[in-house]
Parts: sequence; C-alpha cells; structure tokens
Amino acid sequence: MKIAVIGAGRMGSLRTEDLVKVGADVTVFNRNPEGAKTLASKFKCHYGDMAQLKNNVFDGYVVATATDSHIGLLADLIPLGKAILCEKPISLTVEETDSVIADCKKFGTQIQVGFQRRFDPPISKAAKLVASGEVGTLYTMHMYAHDHLPSTLEFLAGSGSIYRDLHVHDFDLIRWITQSEISKVYATQAVREHKQYEKYNDADVSLISVTTASGVQIAITGTRHNPVGHDVRIEIFGSKDSLAVGLNRKTPIHDIDGELSFTEIRYQGFIERFRDAFAAETEAFHQFVSGKISNPCPPESAREALRVAIACEESIRTGQAISL
Repeated sequence: MKIAVIGAGRMGSLRTEDLVKVGADVTVFNRNPEGAKTLASKFKCHYGDMAQLKNNVFDGYVVATATDSHIGLLADLIPLGKAILCEKPISLTVEETDSVIADCKKFGTQIQVGFQRRFDPPISKAAKLVASGEVGTLYTMHMYAHDHLPSTLEFLAGSGSIYRDLHVHDFDLIRWITQSEISKVYATQAVREHKQYEKYNDADVSLISVTTASGVQIAITGTRHNPVGHDVRIEIFGSKDSLAVGLNRKTPIHDIDGELSFTEIRYQGFIERFRDAFAAETEAFHQFVSGKISNPCPPESAREALRVAIACEESIRTGQAISL
C-alpha cells in the first residue's frame, strides 16, 4: 500500500515511523526538499518533490503540516478520491471546515481527523465501559488538560485559542464518550503567569463547564504550563462505577499523602503521553485505507468540536453561558 506523508516535522516524522512499522510503502513530501530527504533516509523510505505530488498515484495521504496549510493541501487532494488522514484541526473556521466536508461528498473522499486521544488505550477502554453500561448512568466527568511548557509567540500566532487548540480534544472526547451532543458551555479564563498570551487575547489557564444534551455535566480545567510535566486525565463518575483515566506512575502531579509510587521523571510532552495512541491511530488509518474498517473519526467530528470551541470564546466575550 502506497501512502504519501506530507510534512517532515514532528508529526510527519511520527506518522512516517508508524506507517513504515505497519508495512506501508511511504513517500515523504515537504516544502523543504531536504527535510523530506532527511526523514525518508531515517526510516528507509522514499521522498518526492512537492510539485509532483499530484502526479503520483497513492492509496492514501497524510496531511501533517501546519494548520494554515491544510485547506490548500486538501483542495488539491480531495479531488483524487483517496483516503486522507489530516491532523487536527481541518481549519480554524466552521465555514472552511464545511467547505471541506462538502468537497469530500462531491468527490467521494473520506478524511480521518487526527484526534489521537480516541486511540489512547485507557481512554478507549473507558469509552467502552461507558457504552456497555458498566459505569451505569453517567453523573459527571472531570477533565484535565495541562501542557508542560508554555507556547511560543510563533505558535500562538496560528493556534486560534486555548479552546480551538487544546480543549478541542476534550470536546471531541465528550461527544465520543457520552454519545451525546454538547448543548451548553460556560467558560472563564485568565493570564496568570505567561504574558505572551495577552498579545493574542488568549489565556494560560481556563475553566469550562459543559452540559450535554443527555444531561451529563462536565468540568474541564486547562493550563498552558505544568512544571511537573504534561498532564491529561479524565475522571468519570456513574451510578455503578467511578473511573480514573490517565492516572499512572508517570502522571505529572505530586502526591501529598505520599502513598502513590510515581516515577522520578513524568510525561514531558503530548507525544510521549500519547505515543501509543498515535501508533494505534496510524494503524487504524492503514486499515481504513485497506478497506478493513470504516472511518474511525470523520470530519464532522472536527466540525462539532470546533463549534464548541467557538462557543467557549463567545462565552468569554459575553460572560454568559452559550447554548449550541
């Protein structure tokens, strides 16, 4: 199976490594040809000229470039009618996302969106326990999304906001785990320490109250800096069970009671935290291209998570709860 990976940065490298491991015939393309050549050499695969991308025949494509390049690349790839794995987000606007979805329907193309947390083994197990009824009636969920290191100004210029960049993963998981749409959000935020966020009216801390159409209430906390490490966890409470997801020896938090056995060095970034999830997601894309499974994360999921992120921004502007 021939797969084109577009982008030779951190995500392009990760996708290339995992596709090679599952036996795909990978060709790397990059705006800087030397970057493509270097990555291809590292994983003993092929590299190509971006100008010739559409002149080659591939079974699938991976878009692993900066967000602001996604729309242009998808406009070129969607008419080819082959499966695409696109890192989140498709776009930072609902309008452009809708345009991509419409084009996919027109050309019969399917896009798998890169929401890797769905493929994290503990998160996936928790979702199955909820779906099977073993947790009982869902009462509430607590979600934690705490980056290790604050963002650079260069990153902030194109990230959208803490809601479109960081919490969009949480919004996707809420819909996926509860199997219910999000009906209302109320958000607050602040710049507590890292002043570069003020330049973009962004925040280094956030707190979000979410209610689903089915009545589940969720509290989400976010920080752009956690000195101990990268912390993403979920607590799920129901009438039959209570679950902790992401709490293990590498969880970056200190136990004041001193009864938990943590490792000295904790998760240092999102790739380390979700390395197994990325591998499982890439393998799922390989199976999707092979026709063995249906699309595990369609673009409509990205659209709905983005709508919730924008509603949070509206809540910040108005100081009110926003209904979707």
